[in-house]
Amino acid sequence: MPLSPDEIDTLTAFAGTLADAARAAILPYFRTAMAVDDKGEQWGGAKGYDPVTEGDRAGEAAIRALIEAHYPDHGILGEEFGPKKGASPFTWVLDPIDGTRAFITGLPLWGTLIGLNDGTRPVLGVMDQGFTGERFTGSAAGSFLNGKPIRTRACPSLGAARLMATGPYLFRTAQTKAAFERVAARAQLLRFGGDCYAYCMVAAGHVDAVVESSLETYDIQALIPIIEGAGGVVTAWDGGDPQAGGNVVAAGDRRVHAEILALINS
Repeated sequence: MPLSPDEIDTLTAFAGTLADAARAAILPYFRTAMAVDDKGEQWGGAKGYDPVTEGDRAGEAAIRALIEAHYPDHGILGEEFGPKKGASPFTWVLDPIDGTRAFITGLPLWGTLIGLNDGTRPVLGVMDQGFTGERFTGSAAGSFLNGKPIRTRACPSLGAARLMATGPYLFRTAQTKAAFERVAARAQLLRFGGDCYAYCMVAAGHVDAVVESSLETYDIQALIPIIEGAGGVVTAWDGGDPQAGGNVVAAGDRRVHAEILALINS
């Protein structure tokens, strides 16, 4: 059953409280000489370098404590501390620092991702960039930056589009690399290095599309309502449901999205 406008308002306000707590926990670590661990070692290097900091852990711990106190029946799926099954259909999907590579190199192109899934799909998303003071929210009520409405921009074709991806290292097979290169070759402009920030720039009308591979559930769920609430579209590369991660396309204009899918699947 869809959330009512009052329920959306209440849960969005609570998600803002979660984001405030994460900011307070994470910012003391930013641009400091912090220790960085490599989670990639647990996979024998198969996933490459996968950094994690005390900022990541502190941010998620702060969010989880508030959810458990205020909505103890809700489930939680977080990058750093794994899943907690809830009695309710609702699950909070958390990435305390999406863009840890940017975080450890002092670049403000990271964000705290807080998504709420109703058991079927993500219905609420927050991307909080605590250092710049920017908070993007999205739901059926629309998408907002610090409380002001945002919209994707019209773009007639990929040839006129600004395309982003976090980095070429995400495309780990010959097939995904080739697919991305077909898209990138047609775009007007290509930029790497955005992580979650790139998706929010699509929602705000500054970037036209993001094409990525090898995403986890917590990398994308909070961003789906932000893109959709701003008038954009997010799917898997085959046009299906993107909420499990994997290969994802987000676009502000459906014409660009359709062109990208055709190139990927050609």
